[in-house]
Amino acid sequence: MKALLGIKKNMTQVFKDNGKVTPVTLIEVANCFVCGVKNKEKDGYDSTVLGLGVKKHPSKPEIGKYKGVSVPRYIKEVGVIDGVSVGEKILPSAFEVGSKVSVTSKTKGKGFAGVVKRWHFKGGPKTHGGESGKWRHPGSIGSRTTPGNVKKGKKMGGRMGGDMKTITHLEVVDIKDNILVLQGAVPGATGTPVVVKGE
Repeated sequence: MKALLGIKKNMTQVFKDNGKVTPVTLIEVANCFVCGVKNKEKDGYDSTVLGLGVKKHPSKPEIGKYKGVSVPRYIKEVGVIDGVSVGEKILPSAFEVGSKVSVTSKTKGKGFAGVVKRWHFKGGPKTHGGESGKWRHPGSIGSRTTPGNVKKGKKMGGRMGGDMKTITHLEVVDIKDNILVLQGAVPGATGTPVVVKGE
């Protein structure tokens, strides 16, 4: 399996060979390295731990845990990457132009949101005697007698965003130095760490 940890930069556009404009997202992979390898004998399962960047003020337990390598600022455990060892750098050239990848990242947090913004509710009537001030309210949320409670999973107002999302089948358009150019949009704000996996 191919995987790396990078930082989402800005979006831009490129022209393909057929002349079509393609929106792309830039992923910076400046200092991604293997900071740990887990195995069945010791940890109960096989996995590879990737690190990105260097933590400025690591604690003593962290220094002891990552002995031999720098304490990473961002850490992410991915599947098994064959043929890698602790301390080895992961470069964008691990992927090929034209290959498909999946990107996992945390979406933008939008705070507390109502049902119209969060779930795209239509809202109440705005004309013909519609009650003013109730246009963006959810309406009825359940019965009083049977079952007498709000069912679990009911779409209501609440915290919106800040969830882990995965976008699949993104094409690698180009690779420039430590920049991975992916077709389309990637979840998260600028500066968010993302995990890129080959499909």
